Amino acid sequence: MKFFIIAIGKMRGAELDACAEYLKRLKGDVIVKEMAASKSLPAAETQKAEAELLLKAIPPKAFVVLLDERGKDMTSRELAAKIAGWQQQGSDLAFVIGGADGVTDKVRSRANFTLGFGKLTWPHRLVRVMLLEQLYRAQQINAGHPYHRD
Repeated sequence: MKFFIIAIGKMRGAELDACAEYLKRLKGDVIVKEMAASKSLPAAETQKAEAELLLKAIPPKAFVVLLDERGKDMTSRELAAKIAGWQQQGSDLAFVIGGADGVTDKVRSRANFTLGFGKLTWPHRLVRVMLLEQLYRAQQINAGHPYHRD
């Protein structure tokens, strides 16, 4: 089983370093697919163009988790349990992070689950760091490792 991180935007600077650290710590296959964000189109057209890129990058049989401010907020233990359950289904997991203007309804409808990181709006590059940390944390929780403290 593989984890796919499918995201709009190229990482750089401190966020890139943080992502690299969590990717190094994670066990198993974690594949990051970055797509360039359009900067010259109006927001609605940018969303549509990005949606096509995101949807094409999702493996056909993957279970899709969309990261979105409207998604379900969970504790780290709840997320770890969800991930364990999804892994038992045997499908690859694809975590989708849209660009600064969000995602279209077409992307939302492809998602099997929508996950939120609170009601605040987060920069999409920071969301990727947060996601990778939570994937690592979930891996440690599910392995019984003391990394996570309640």
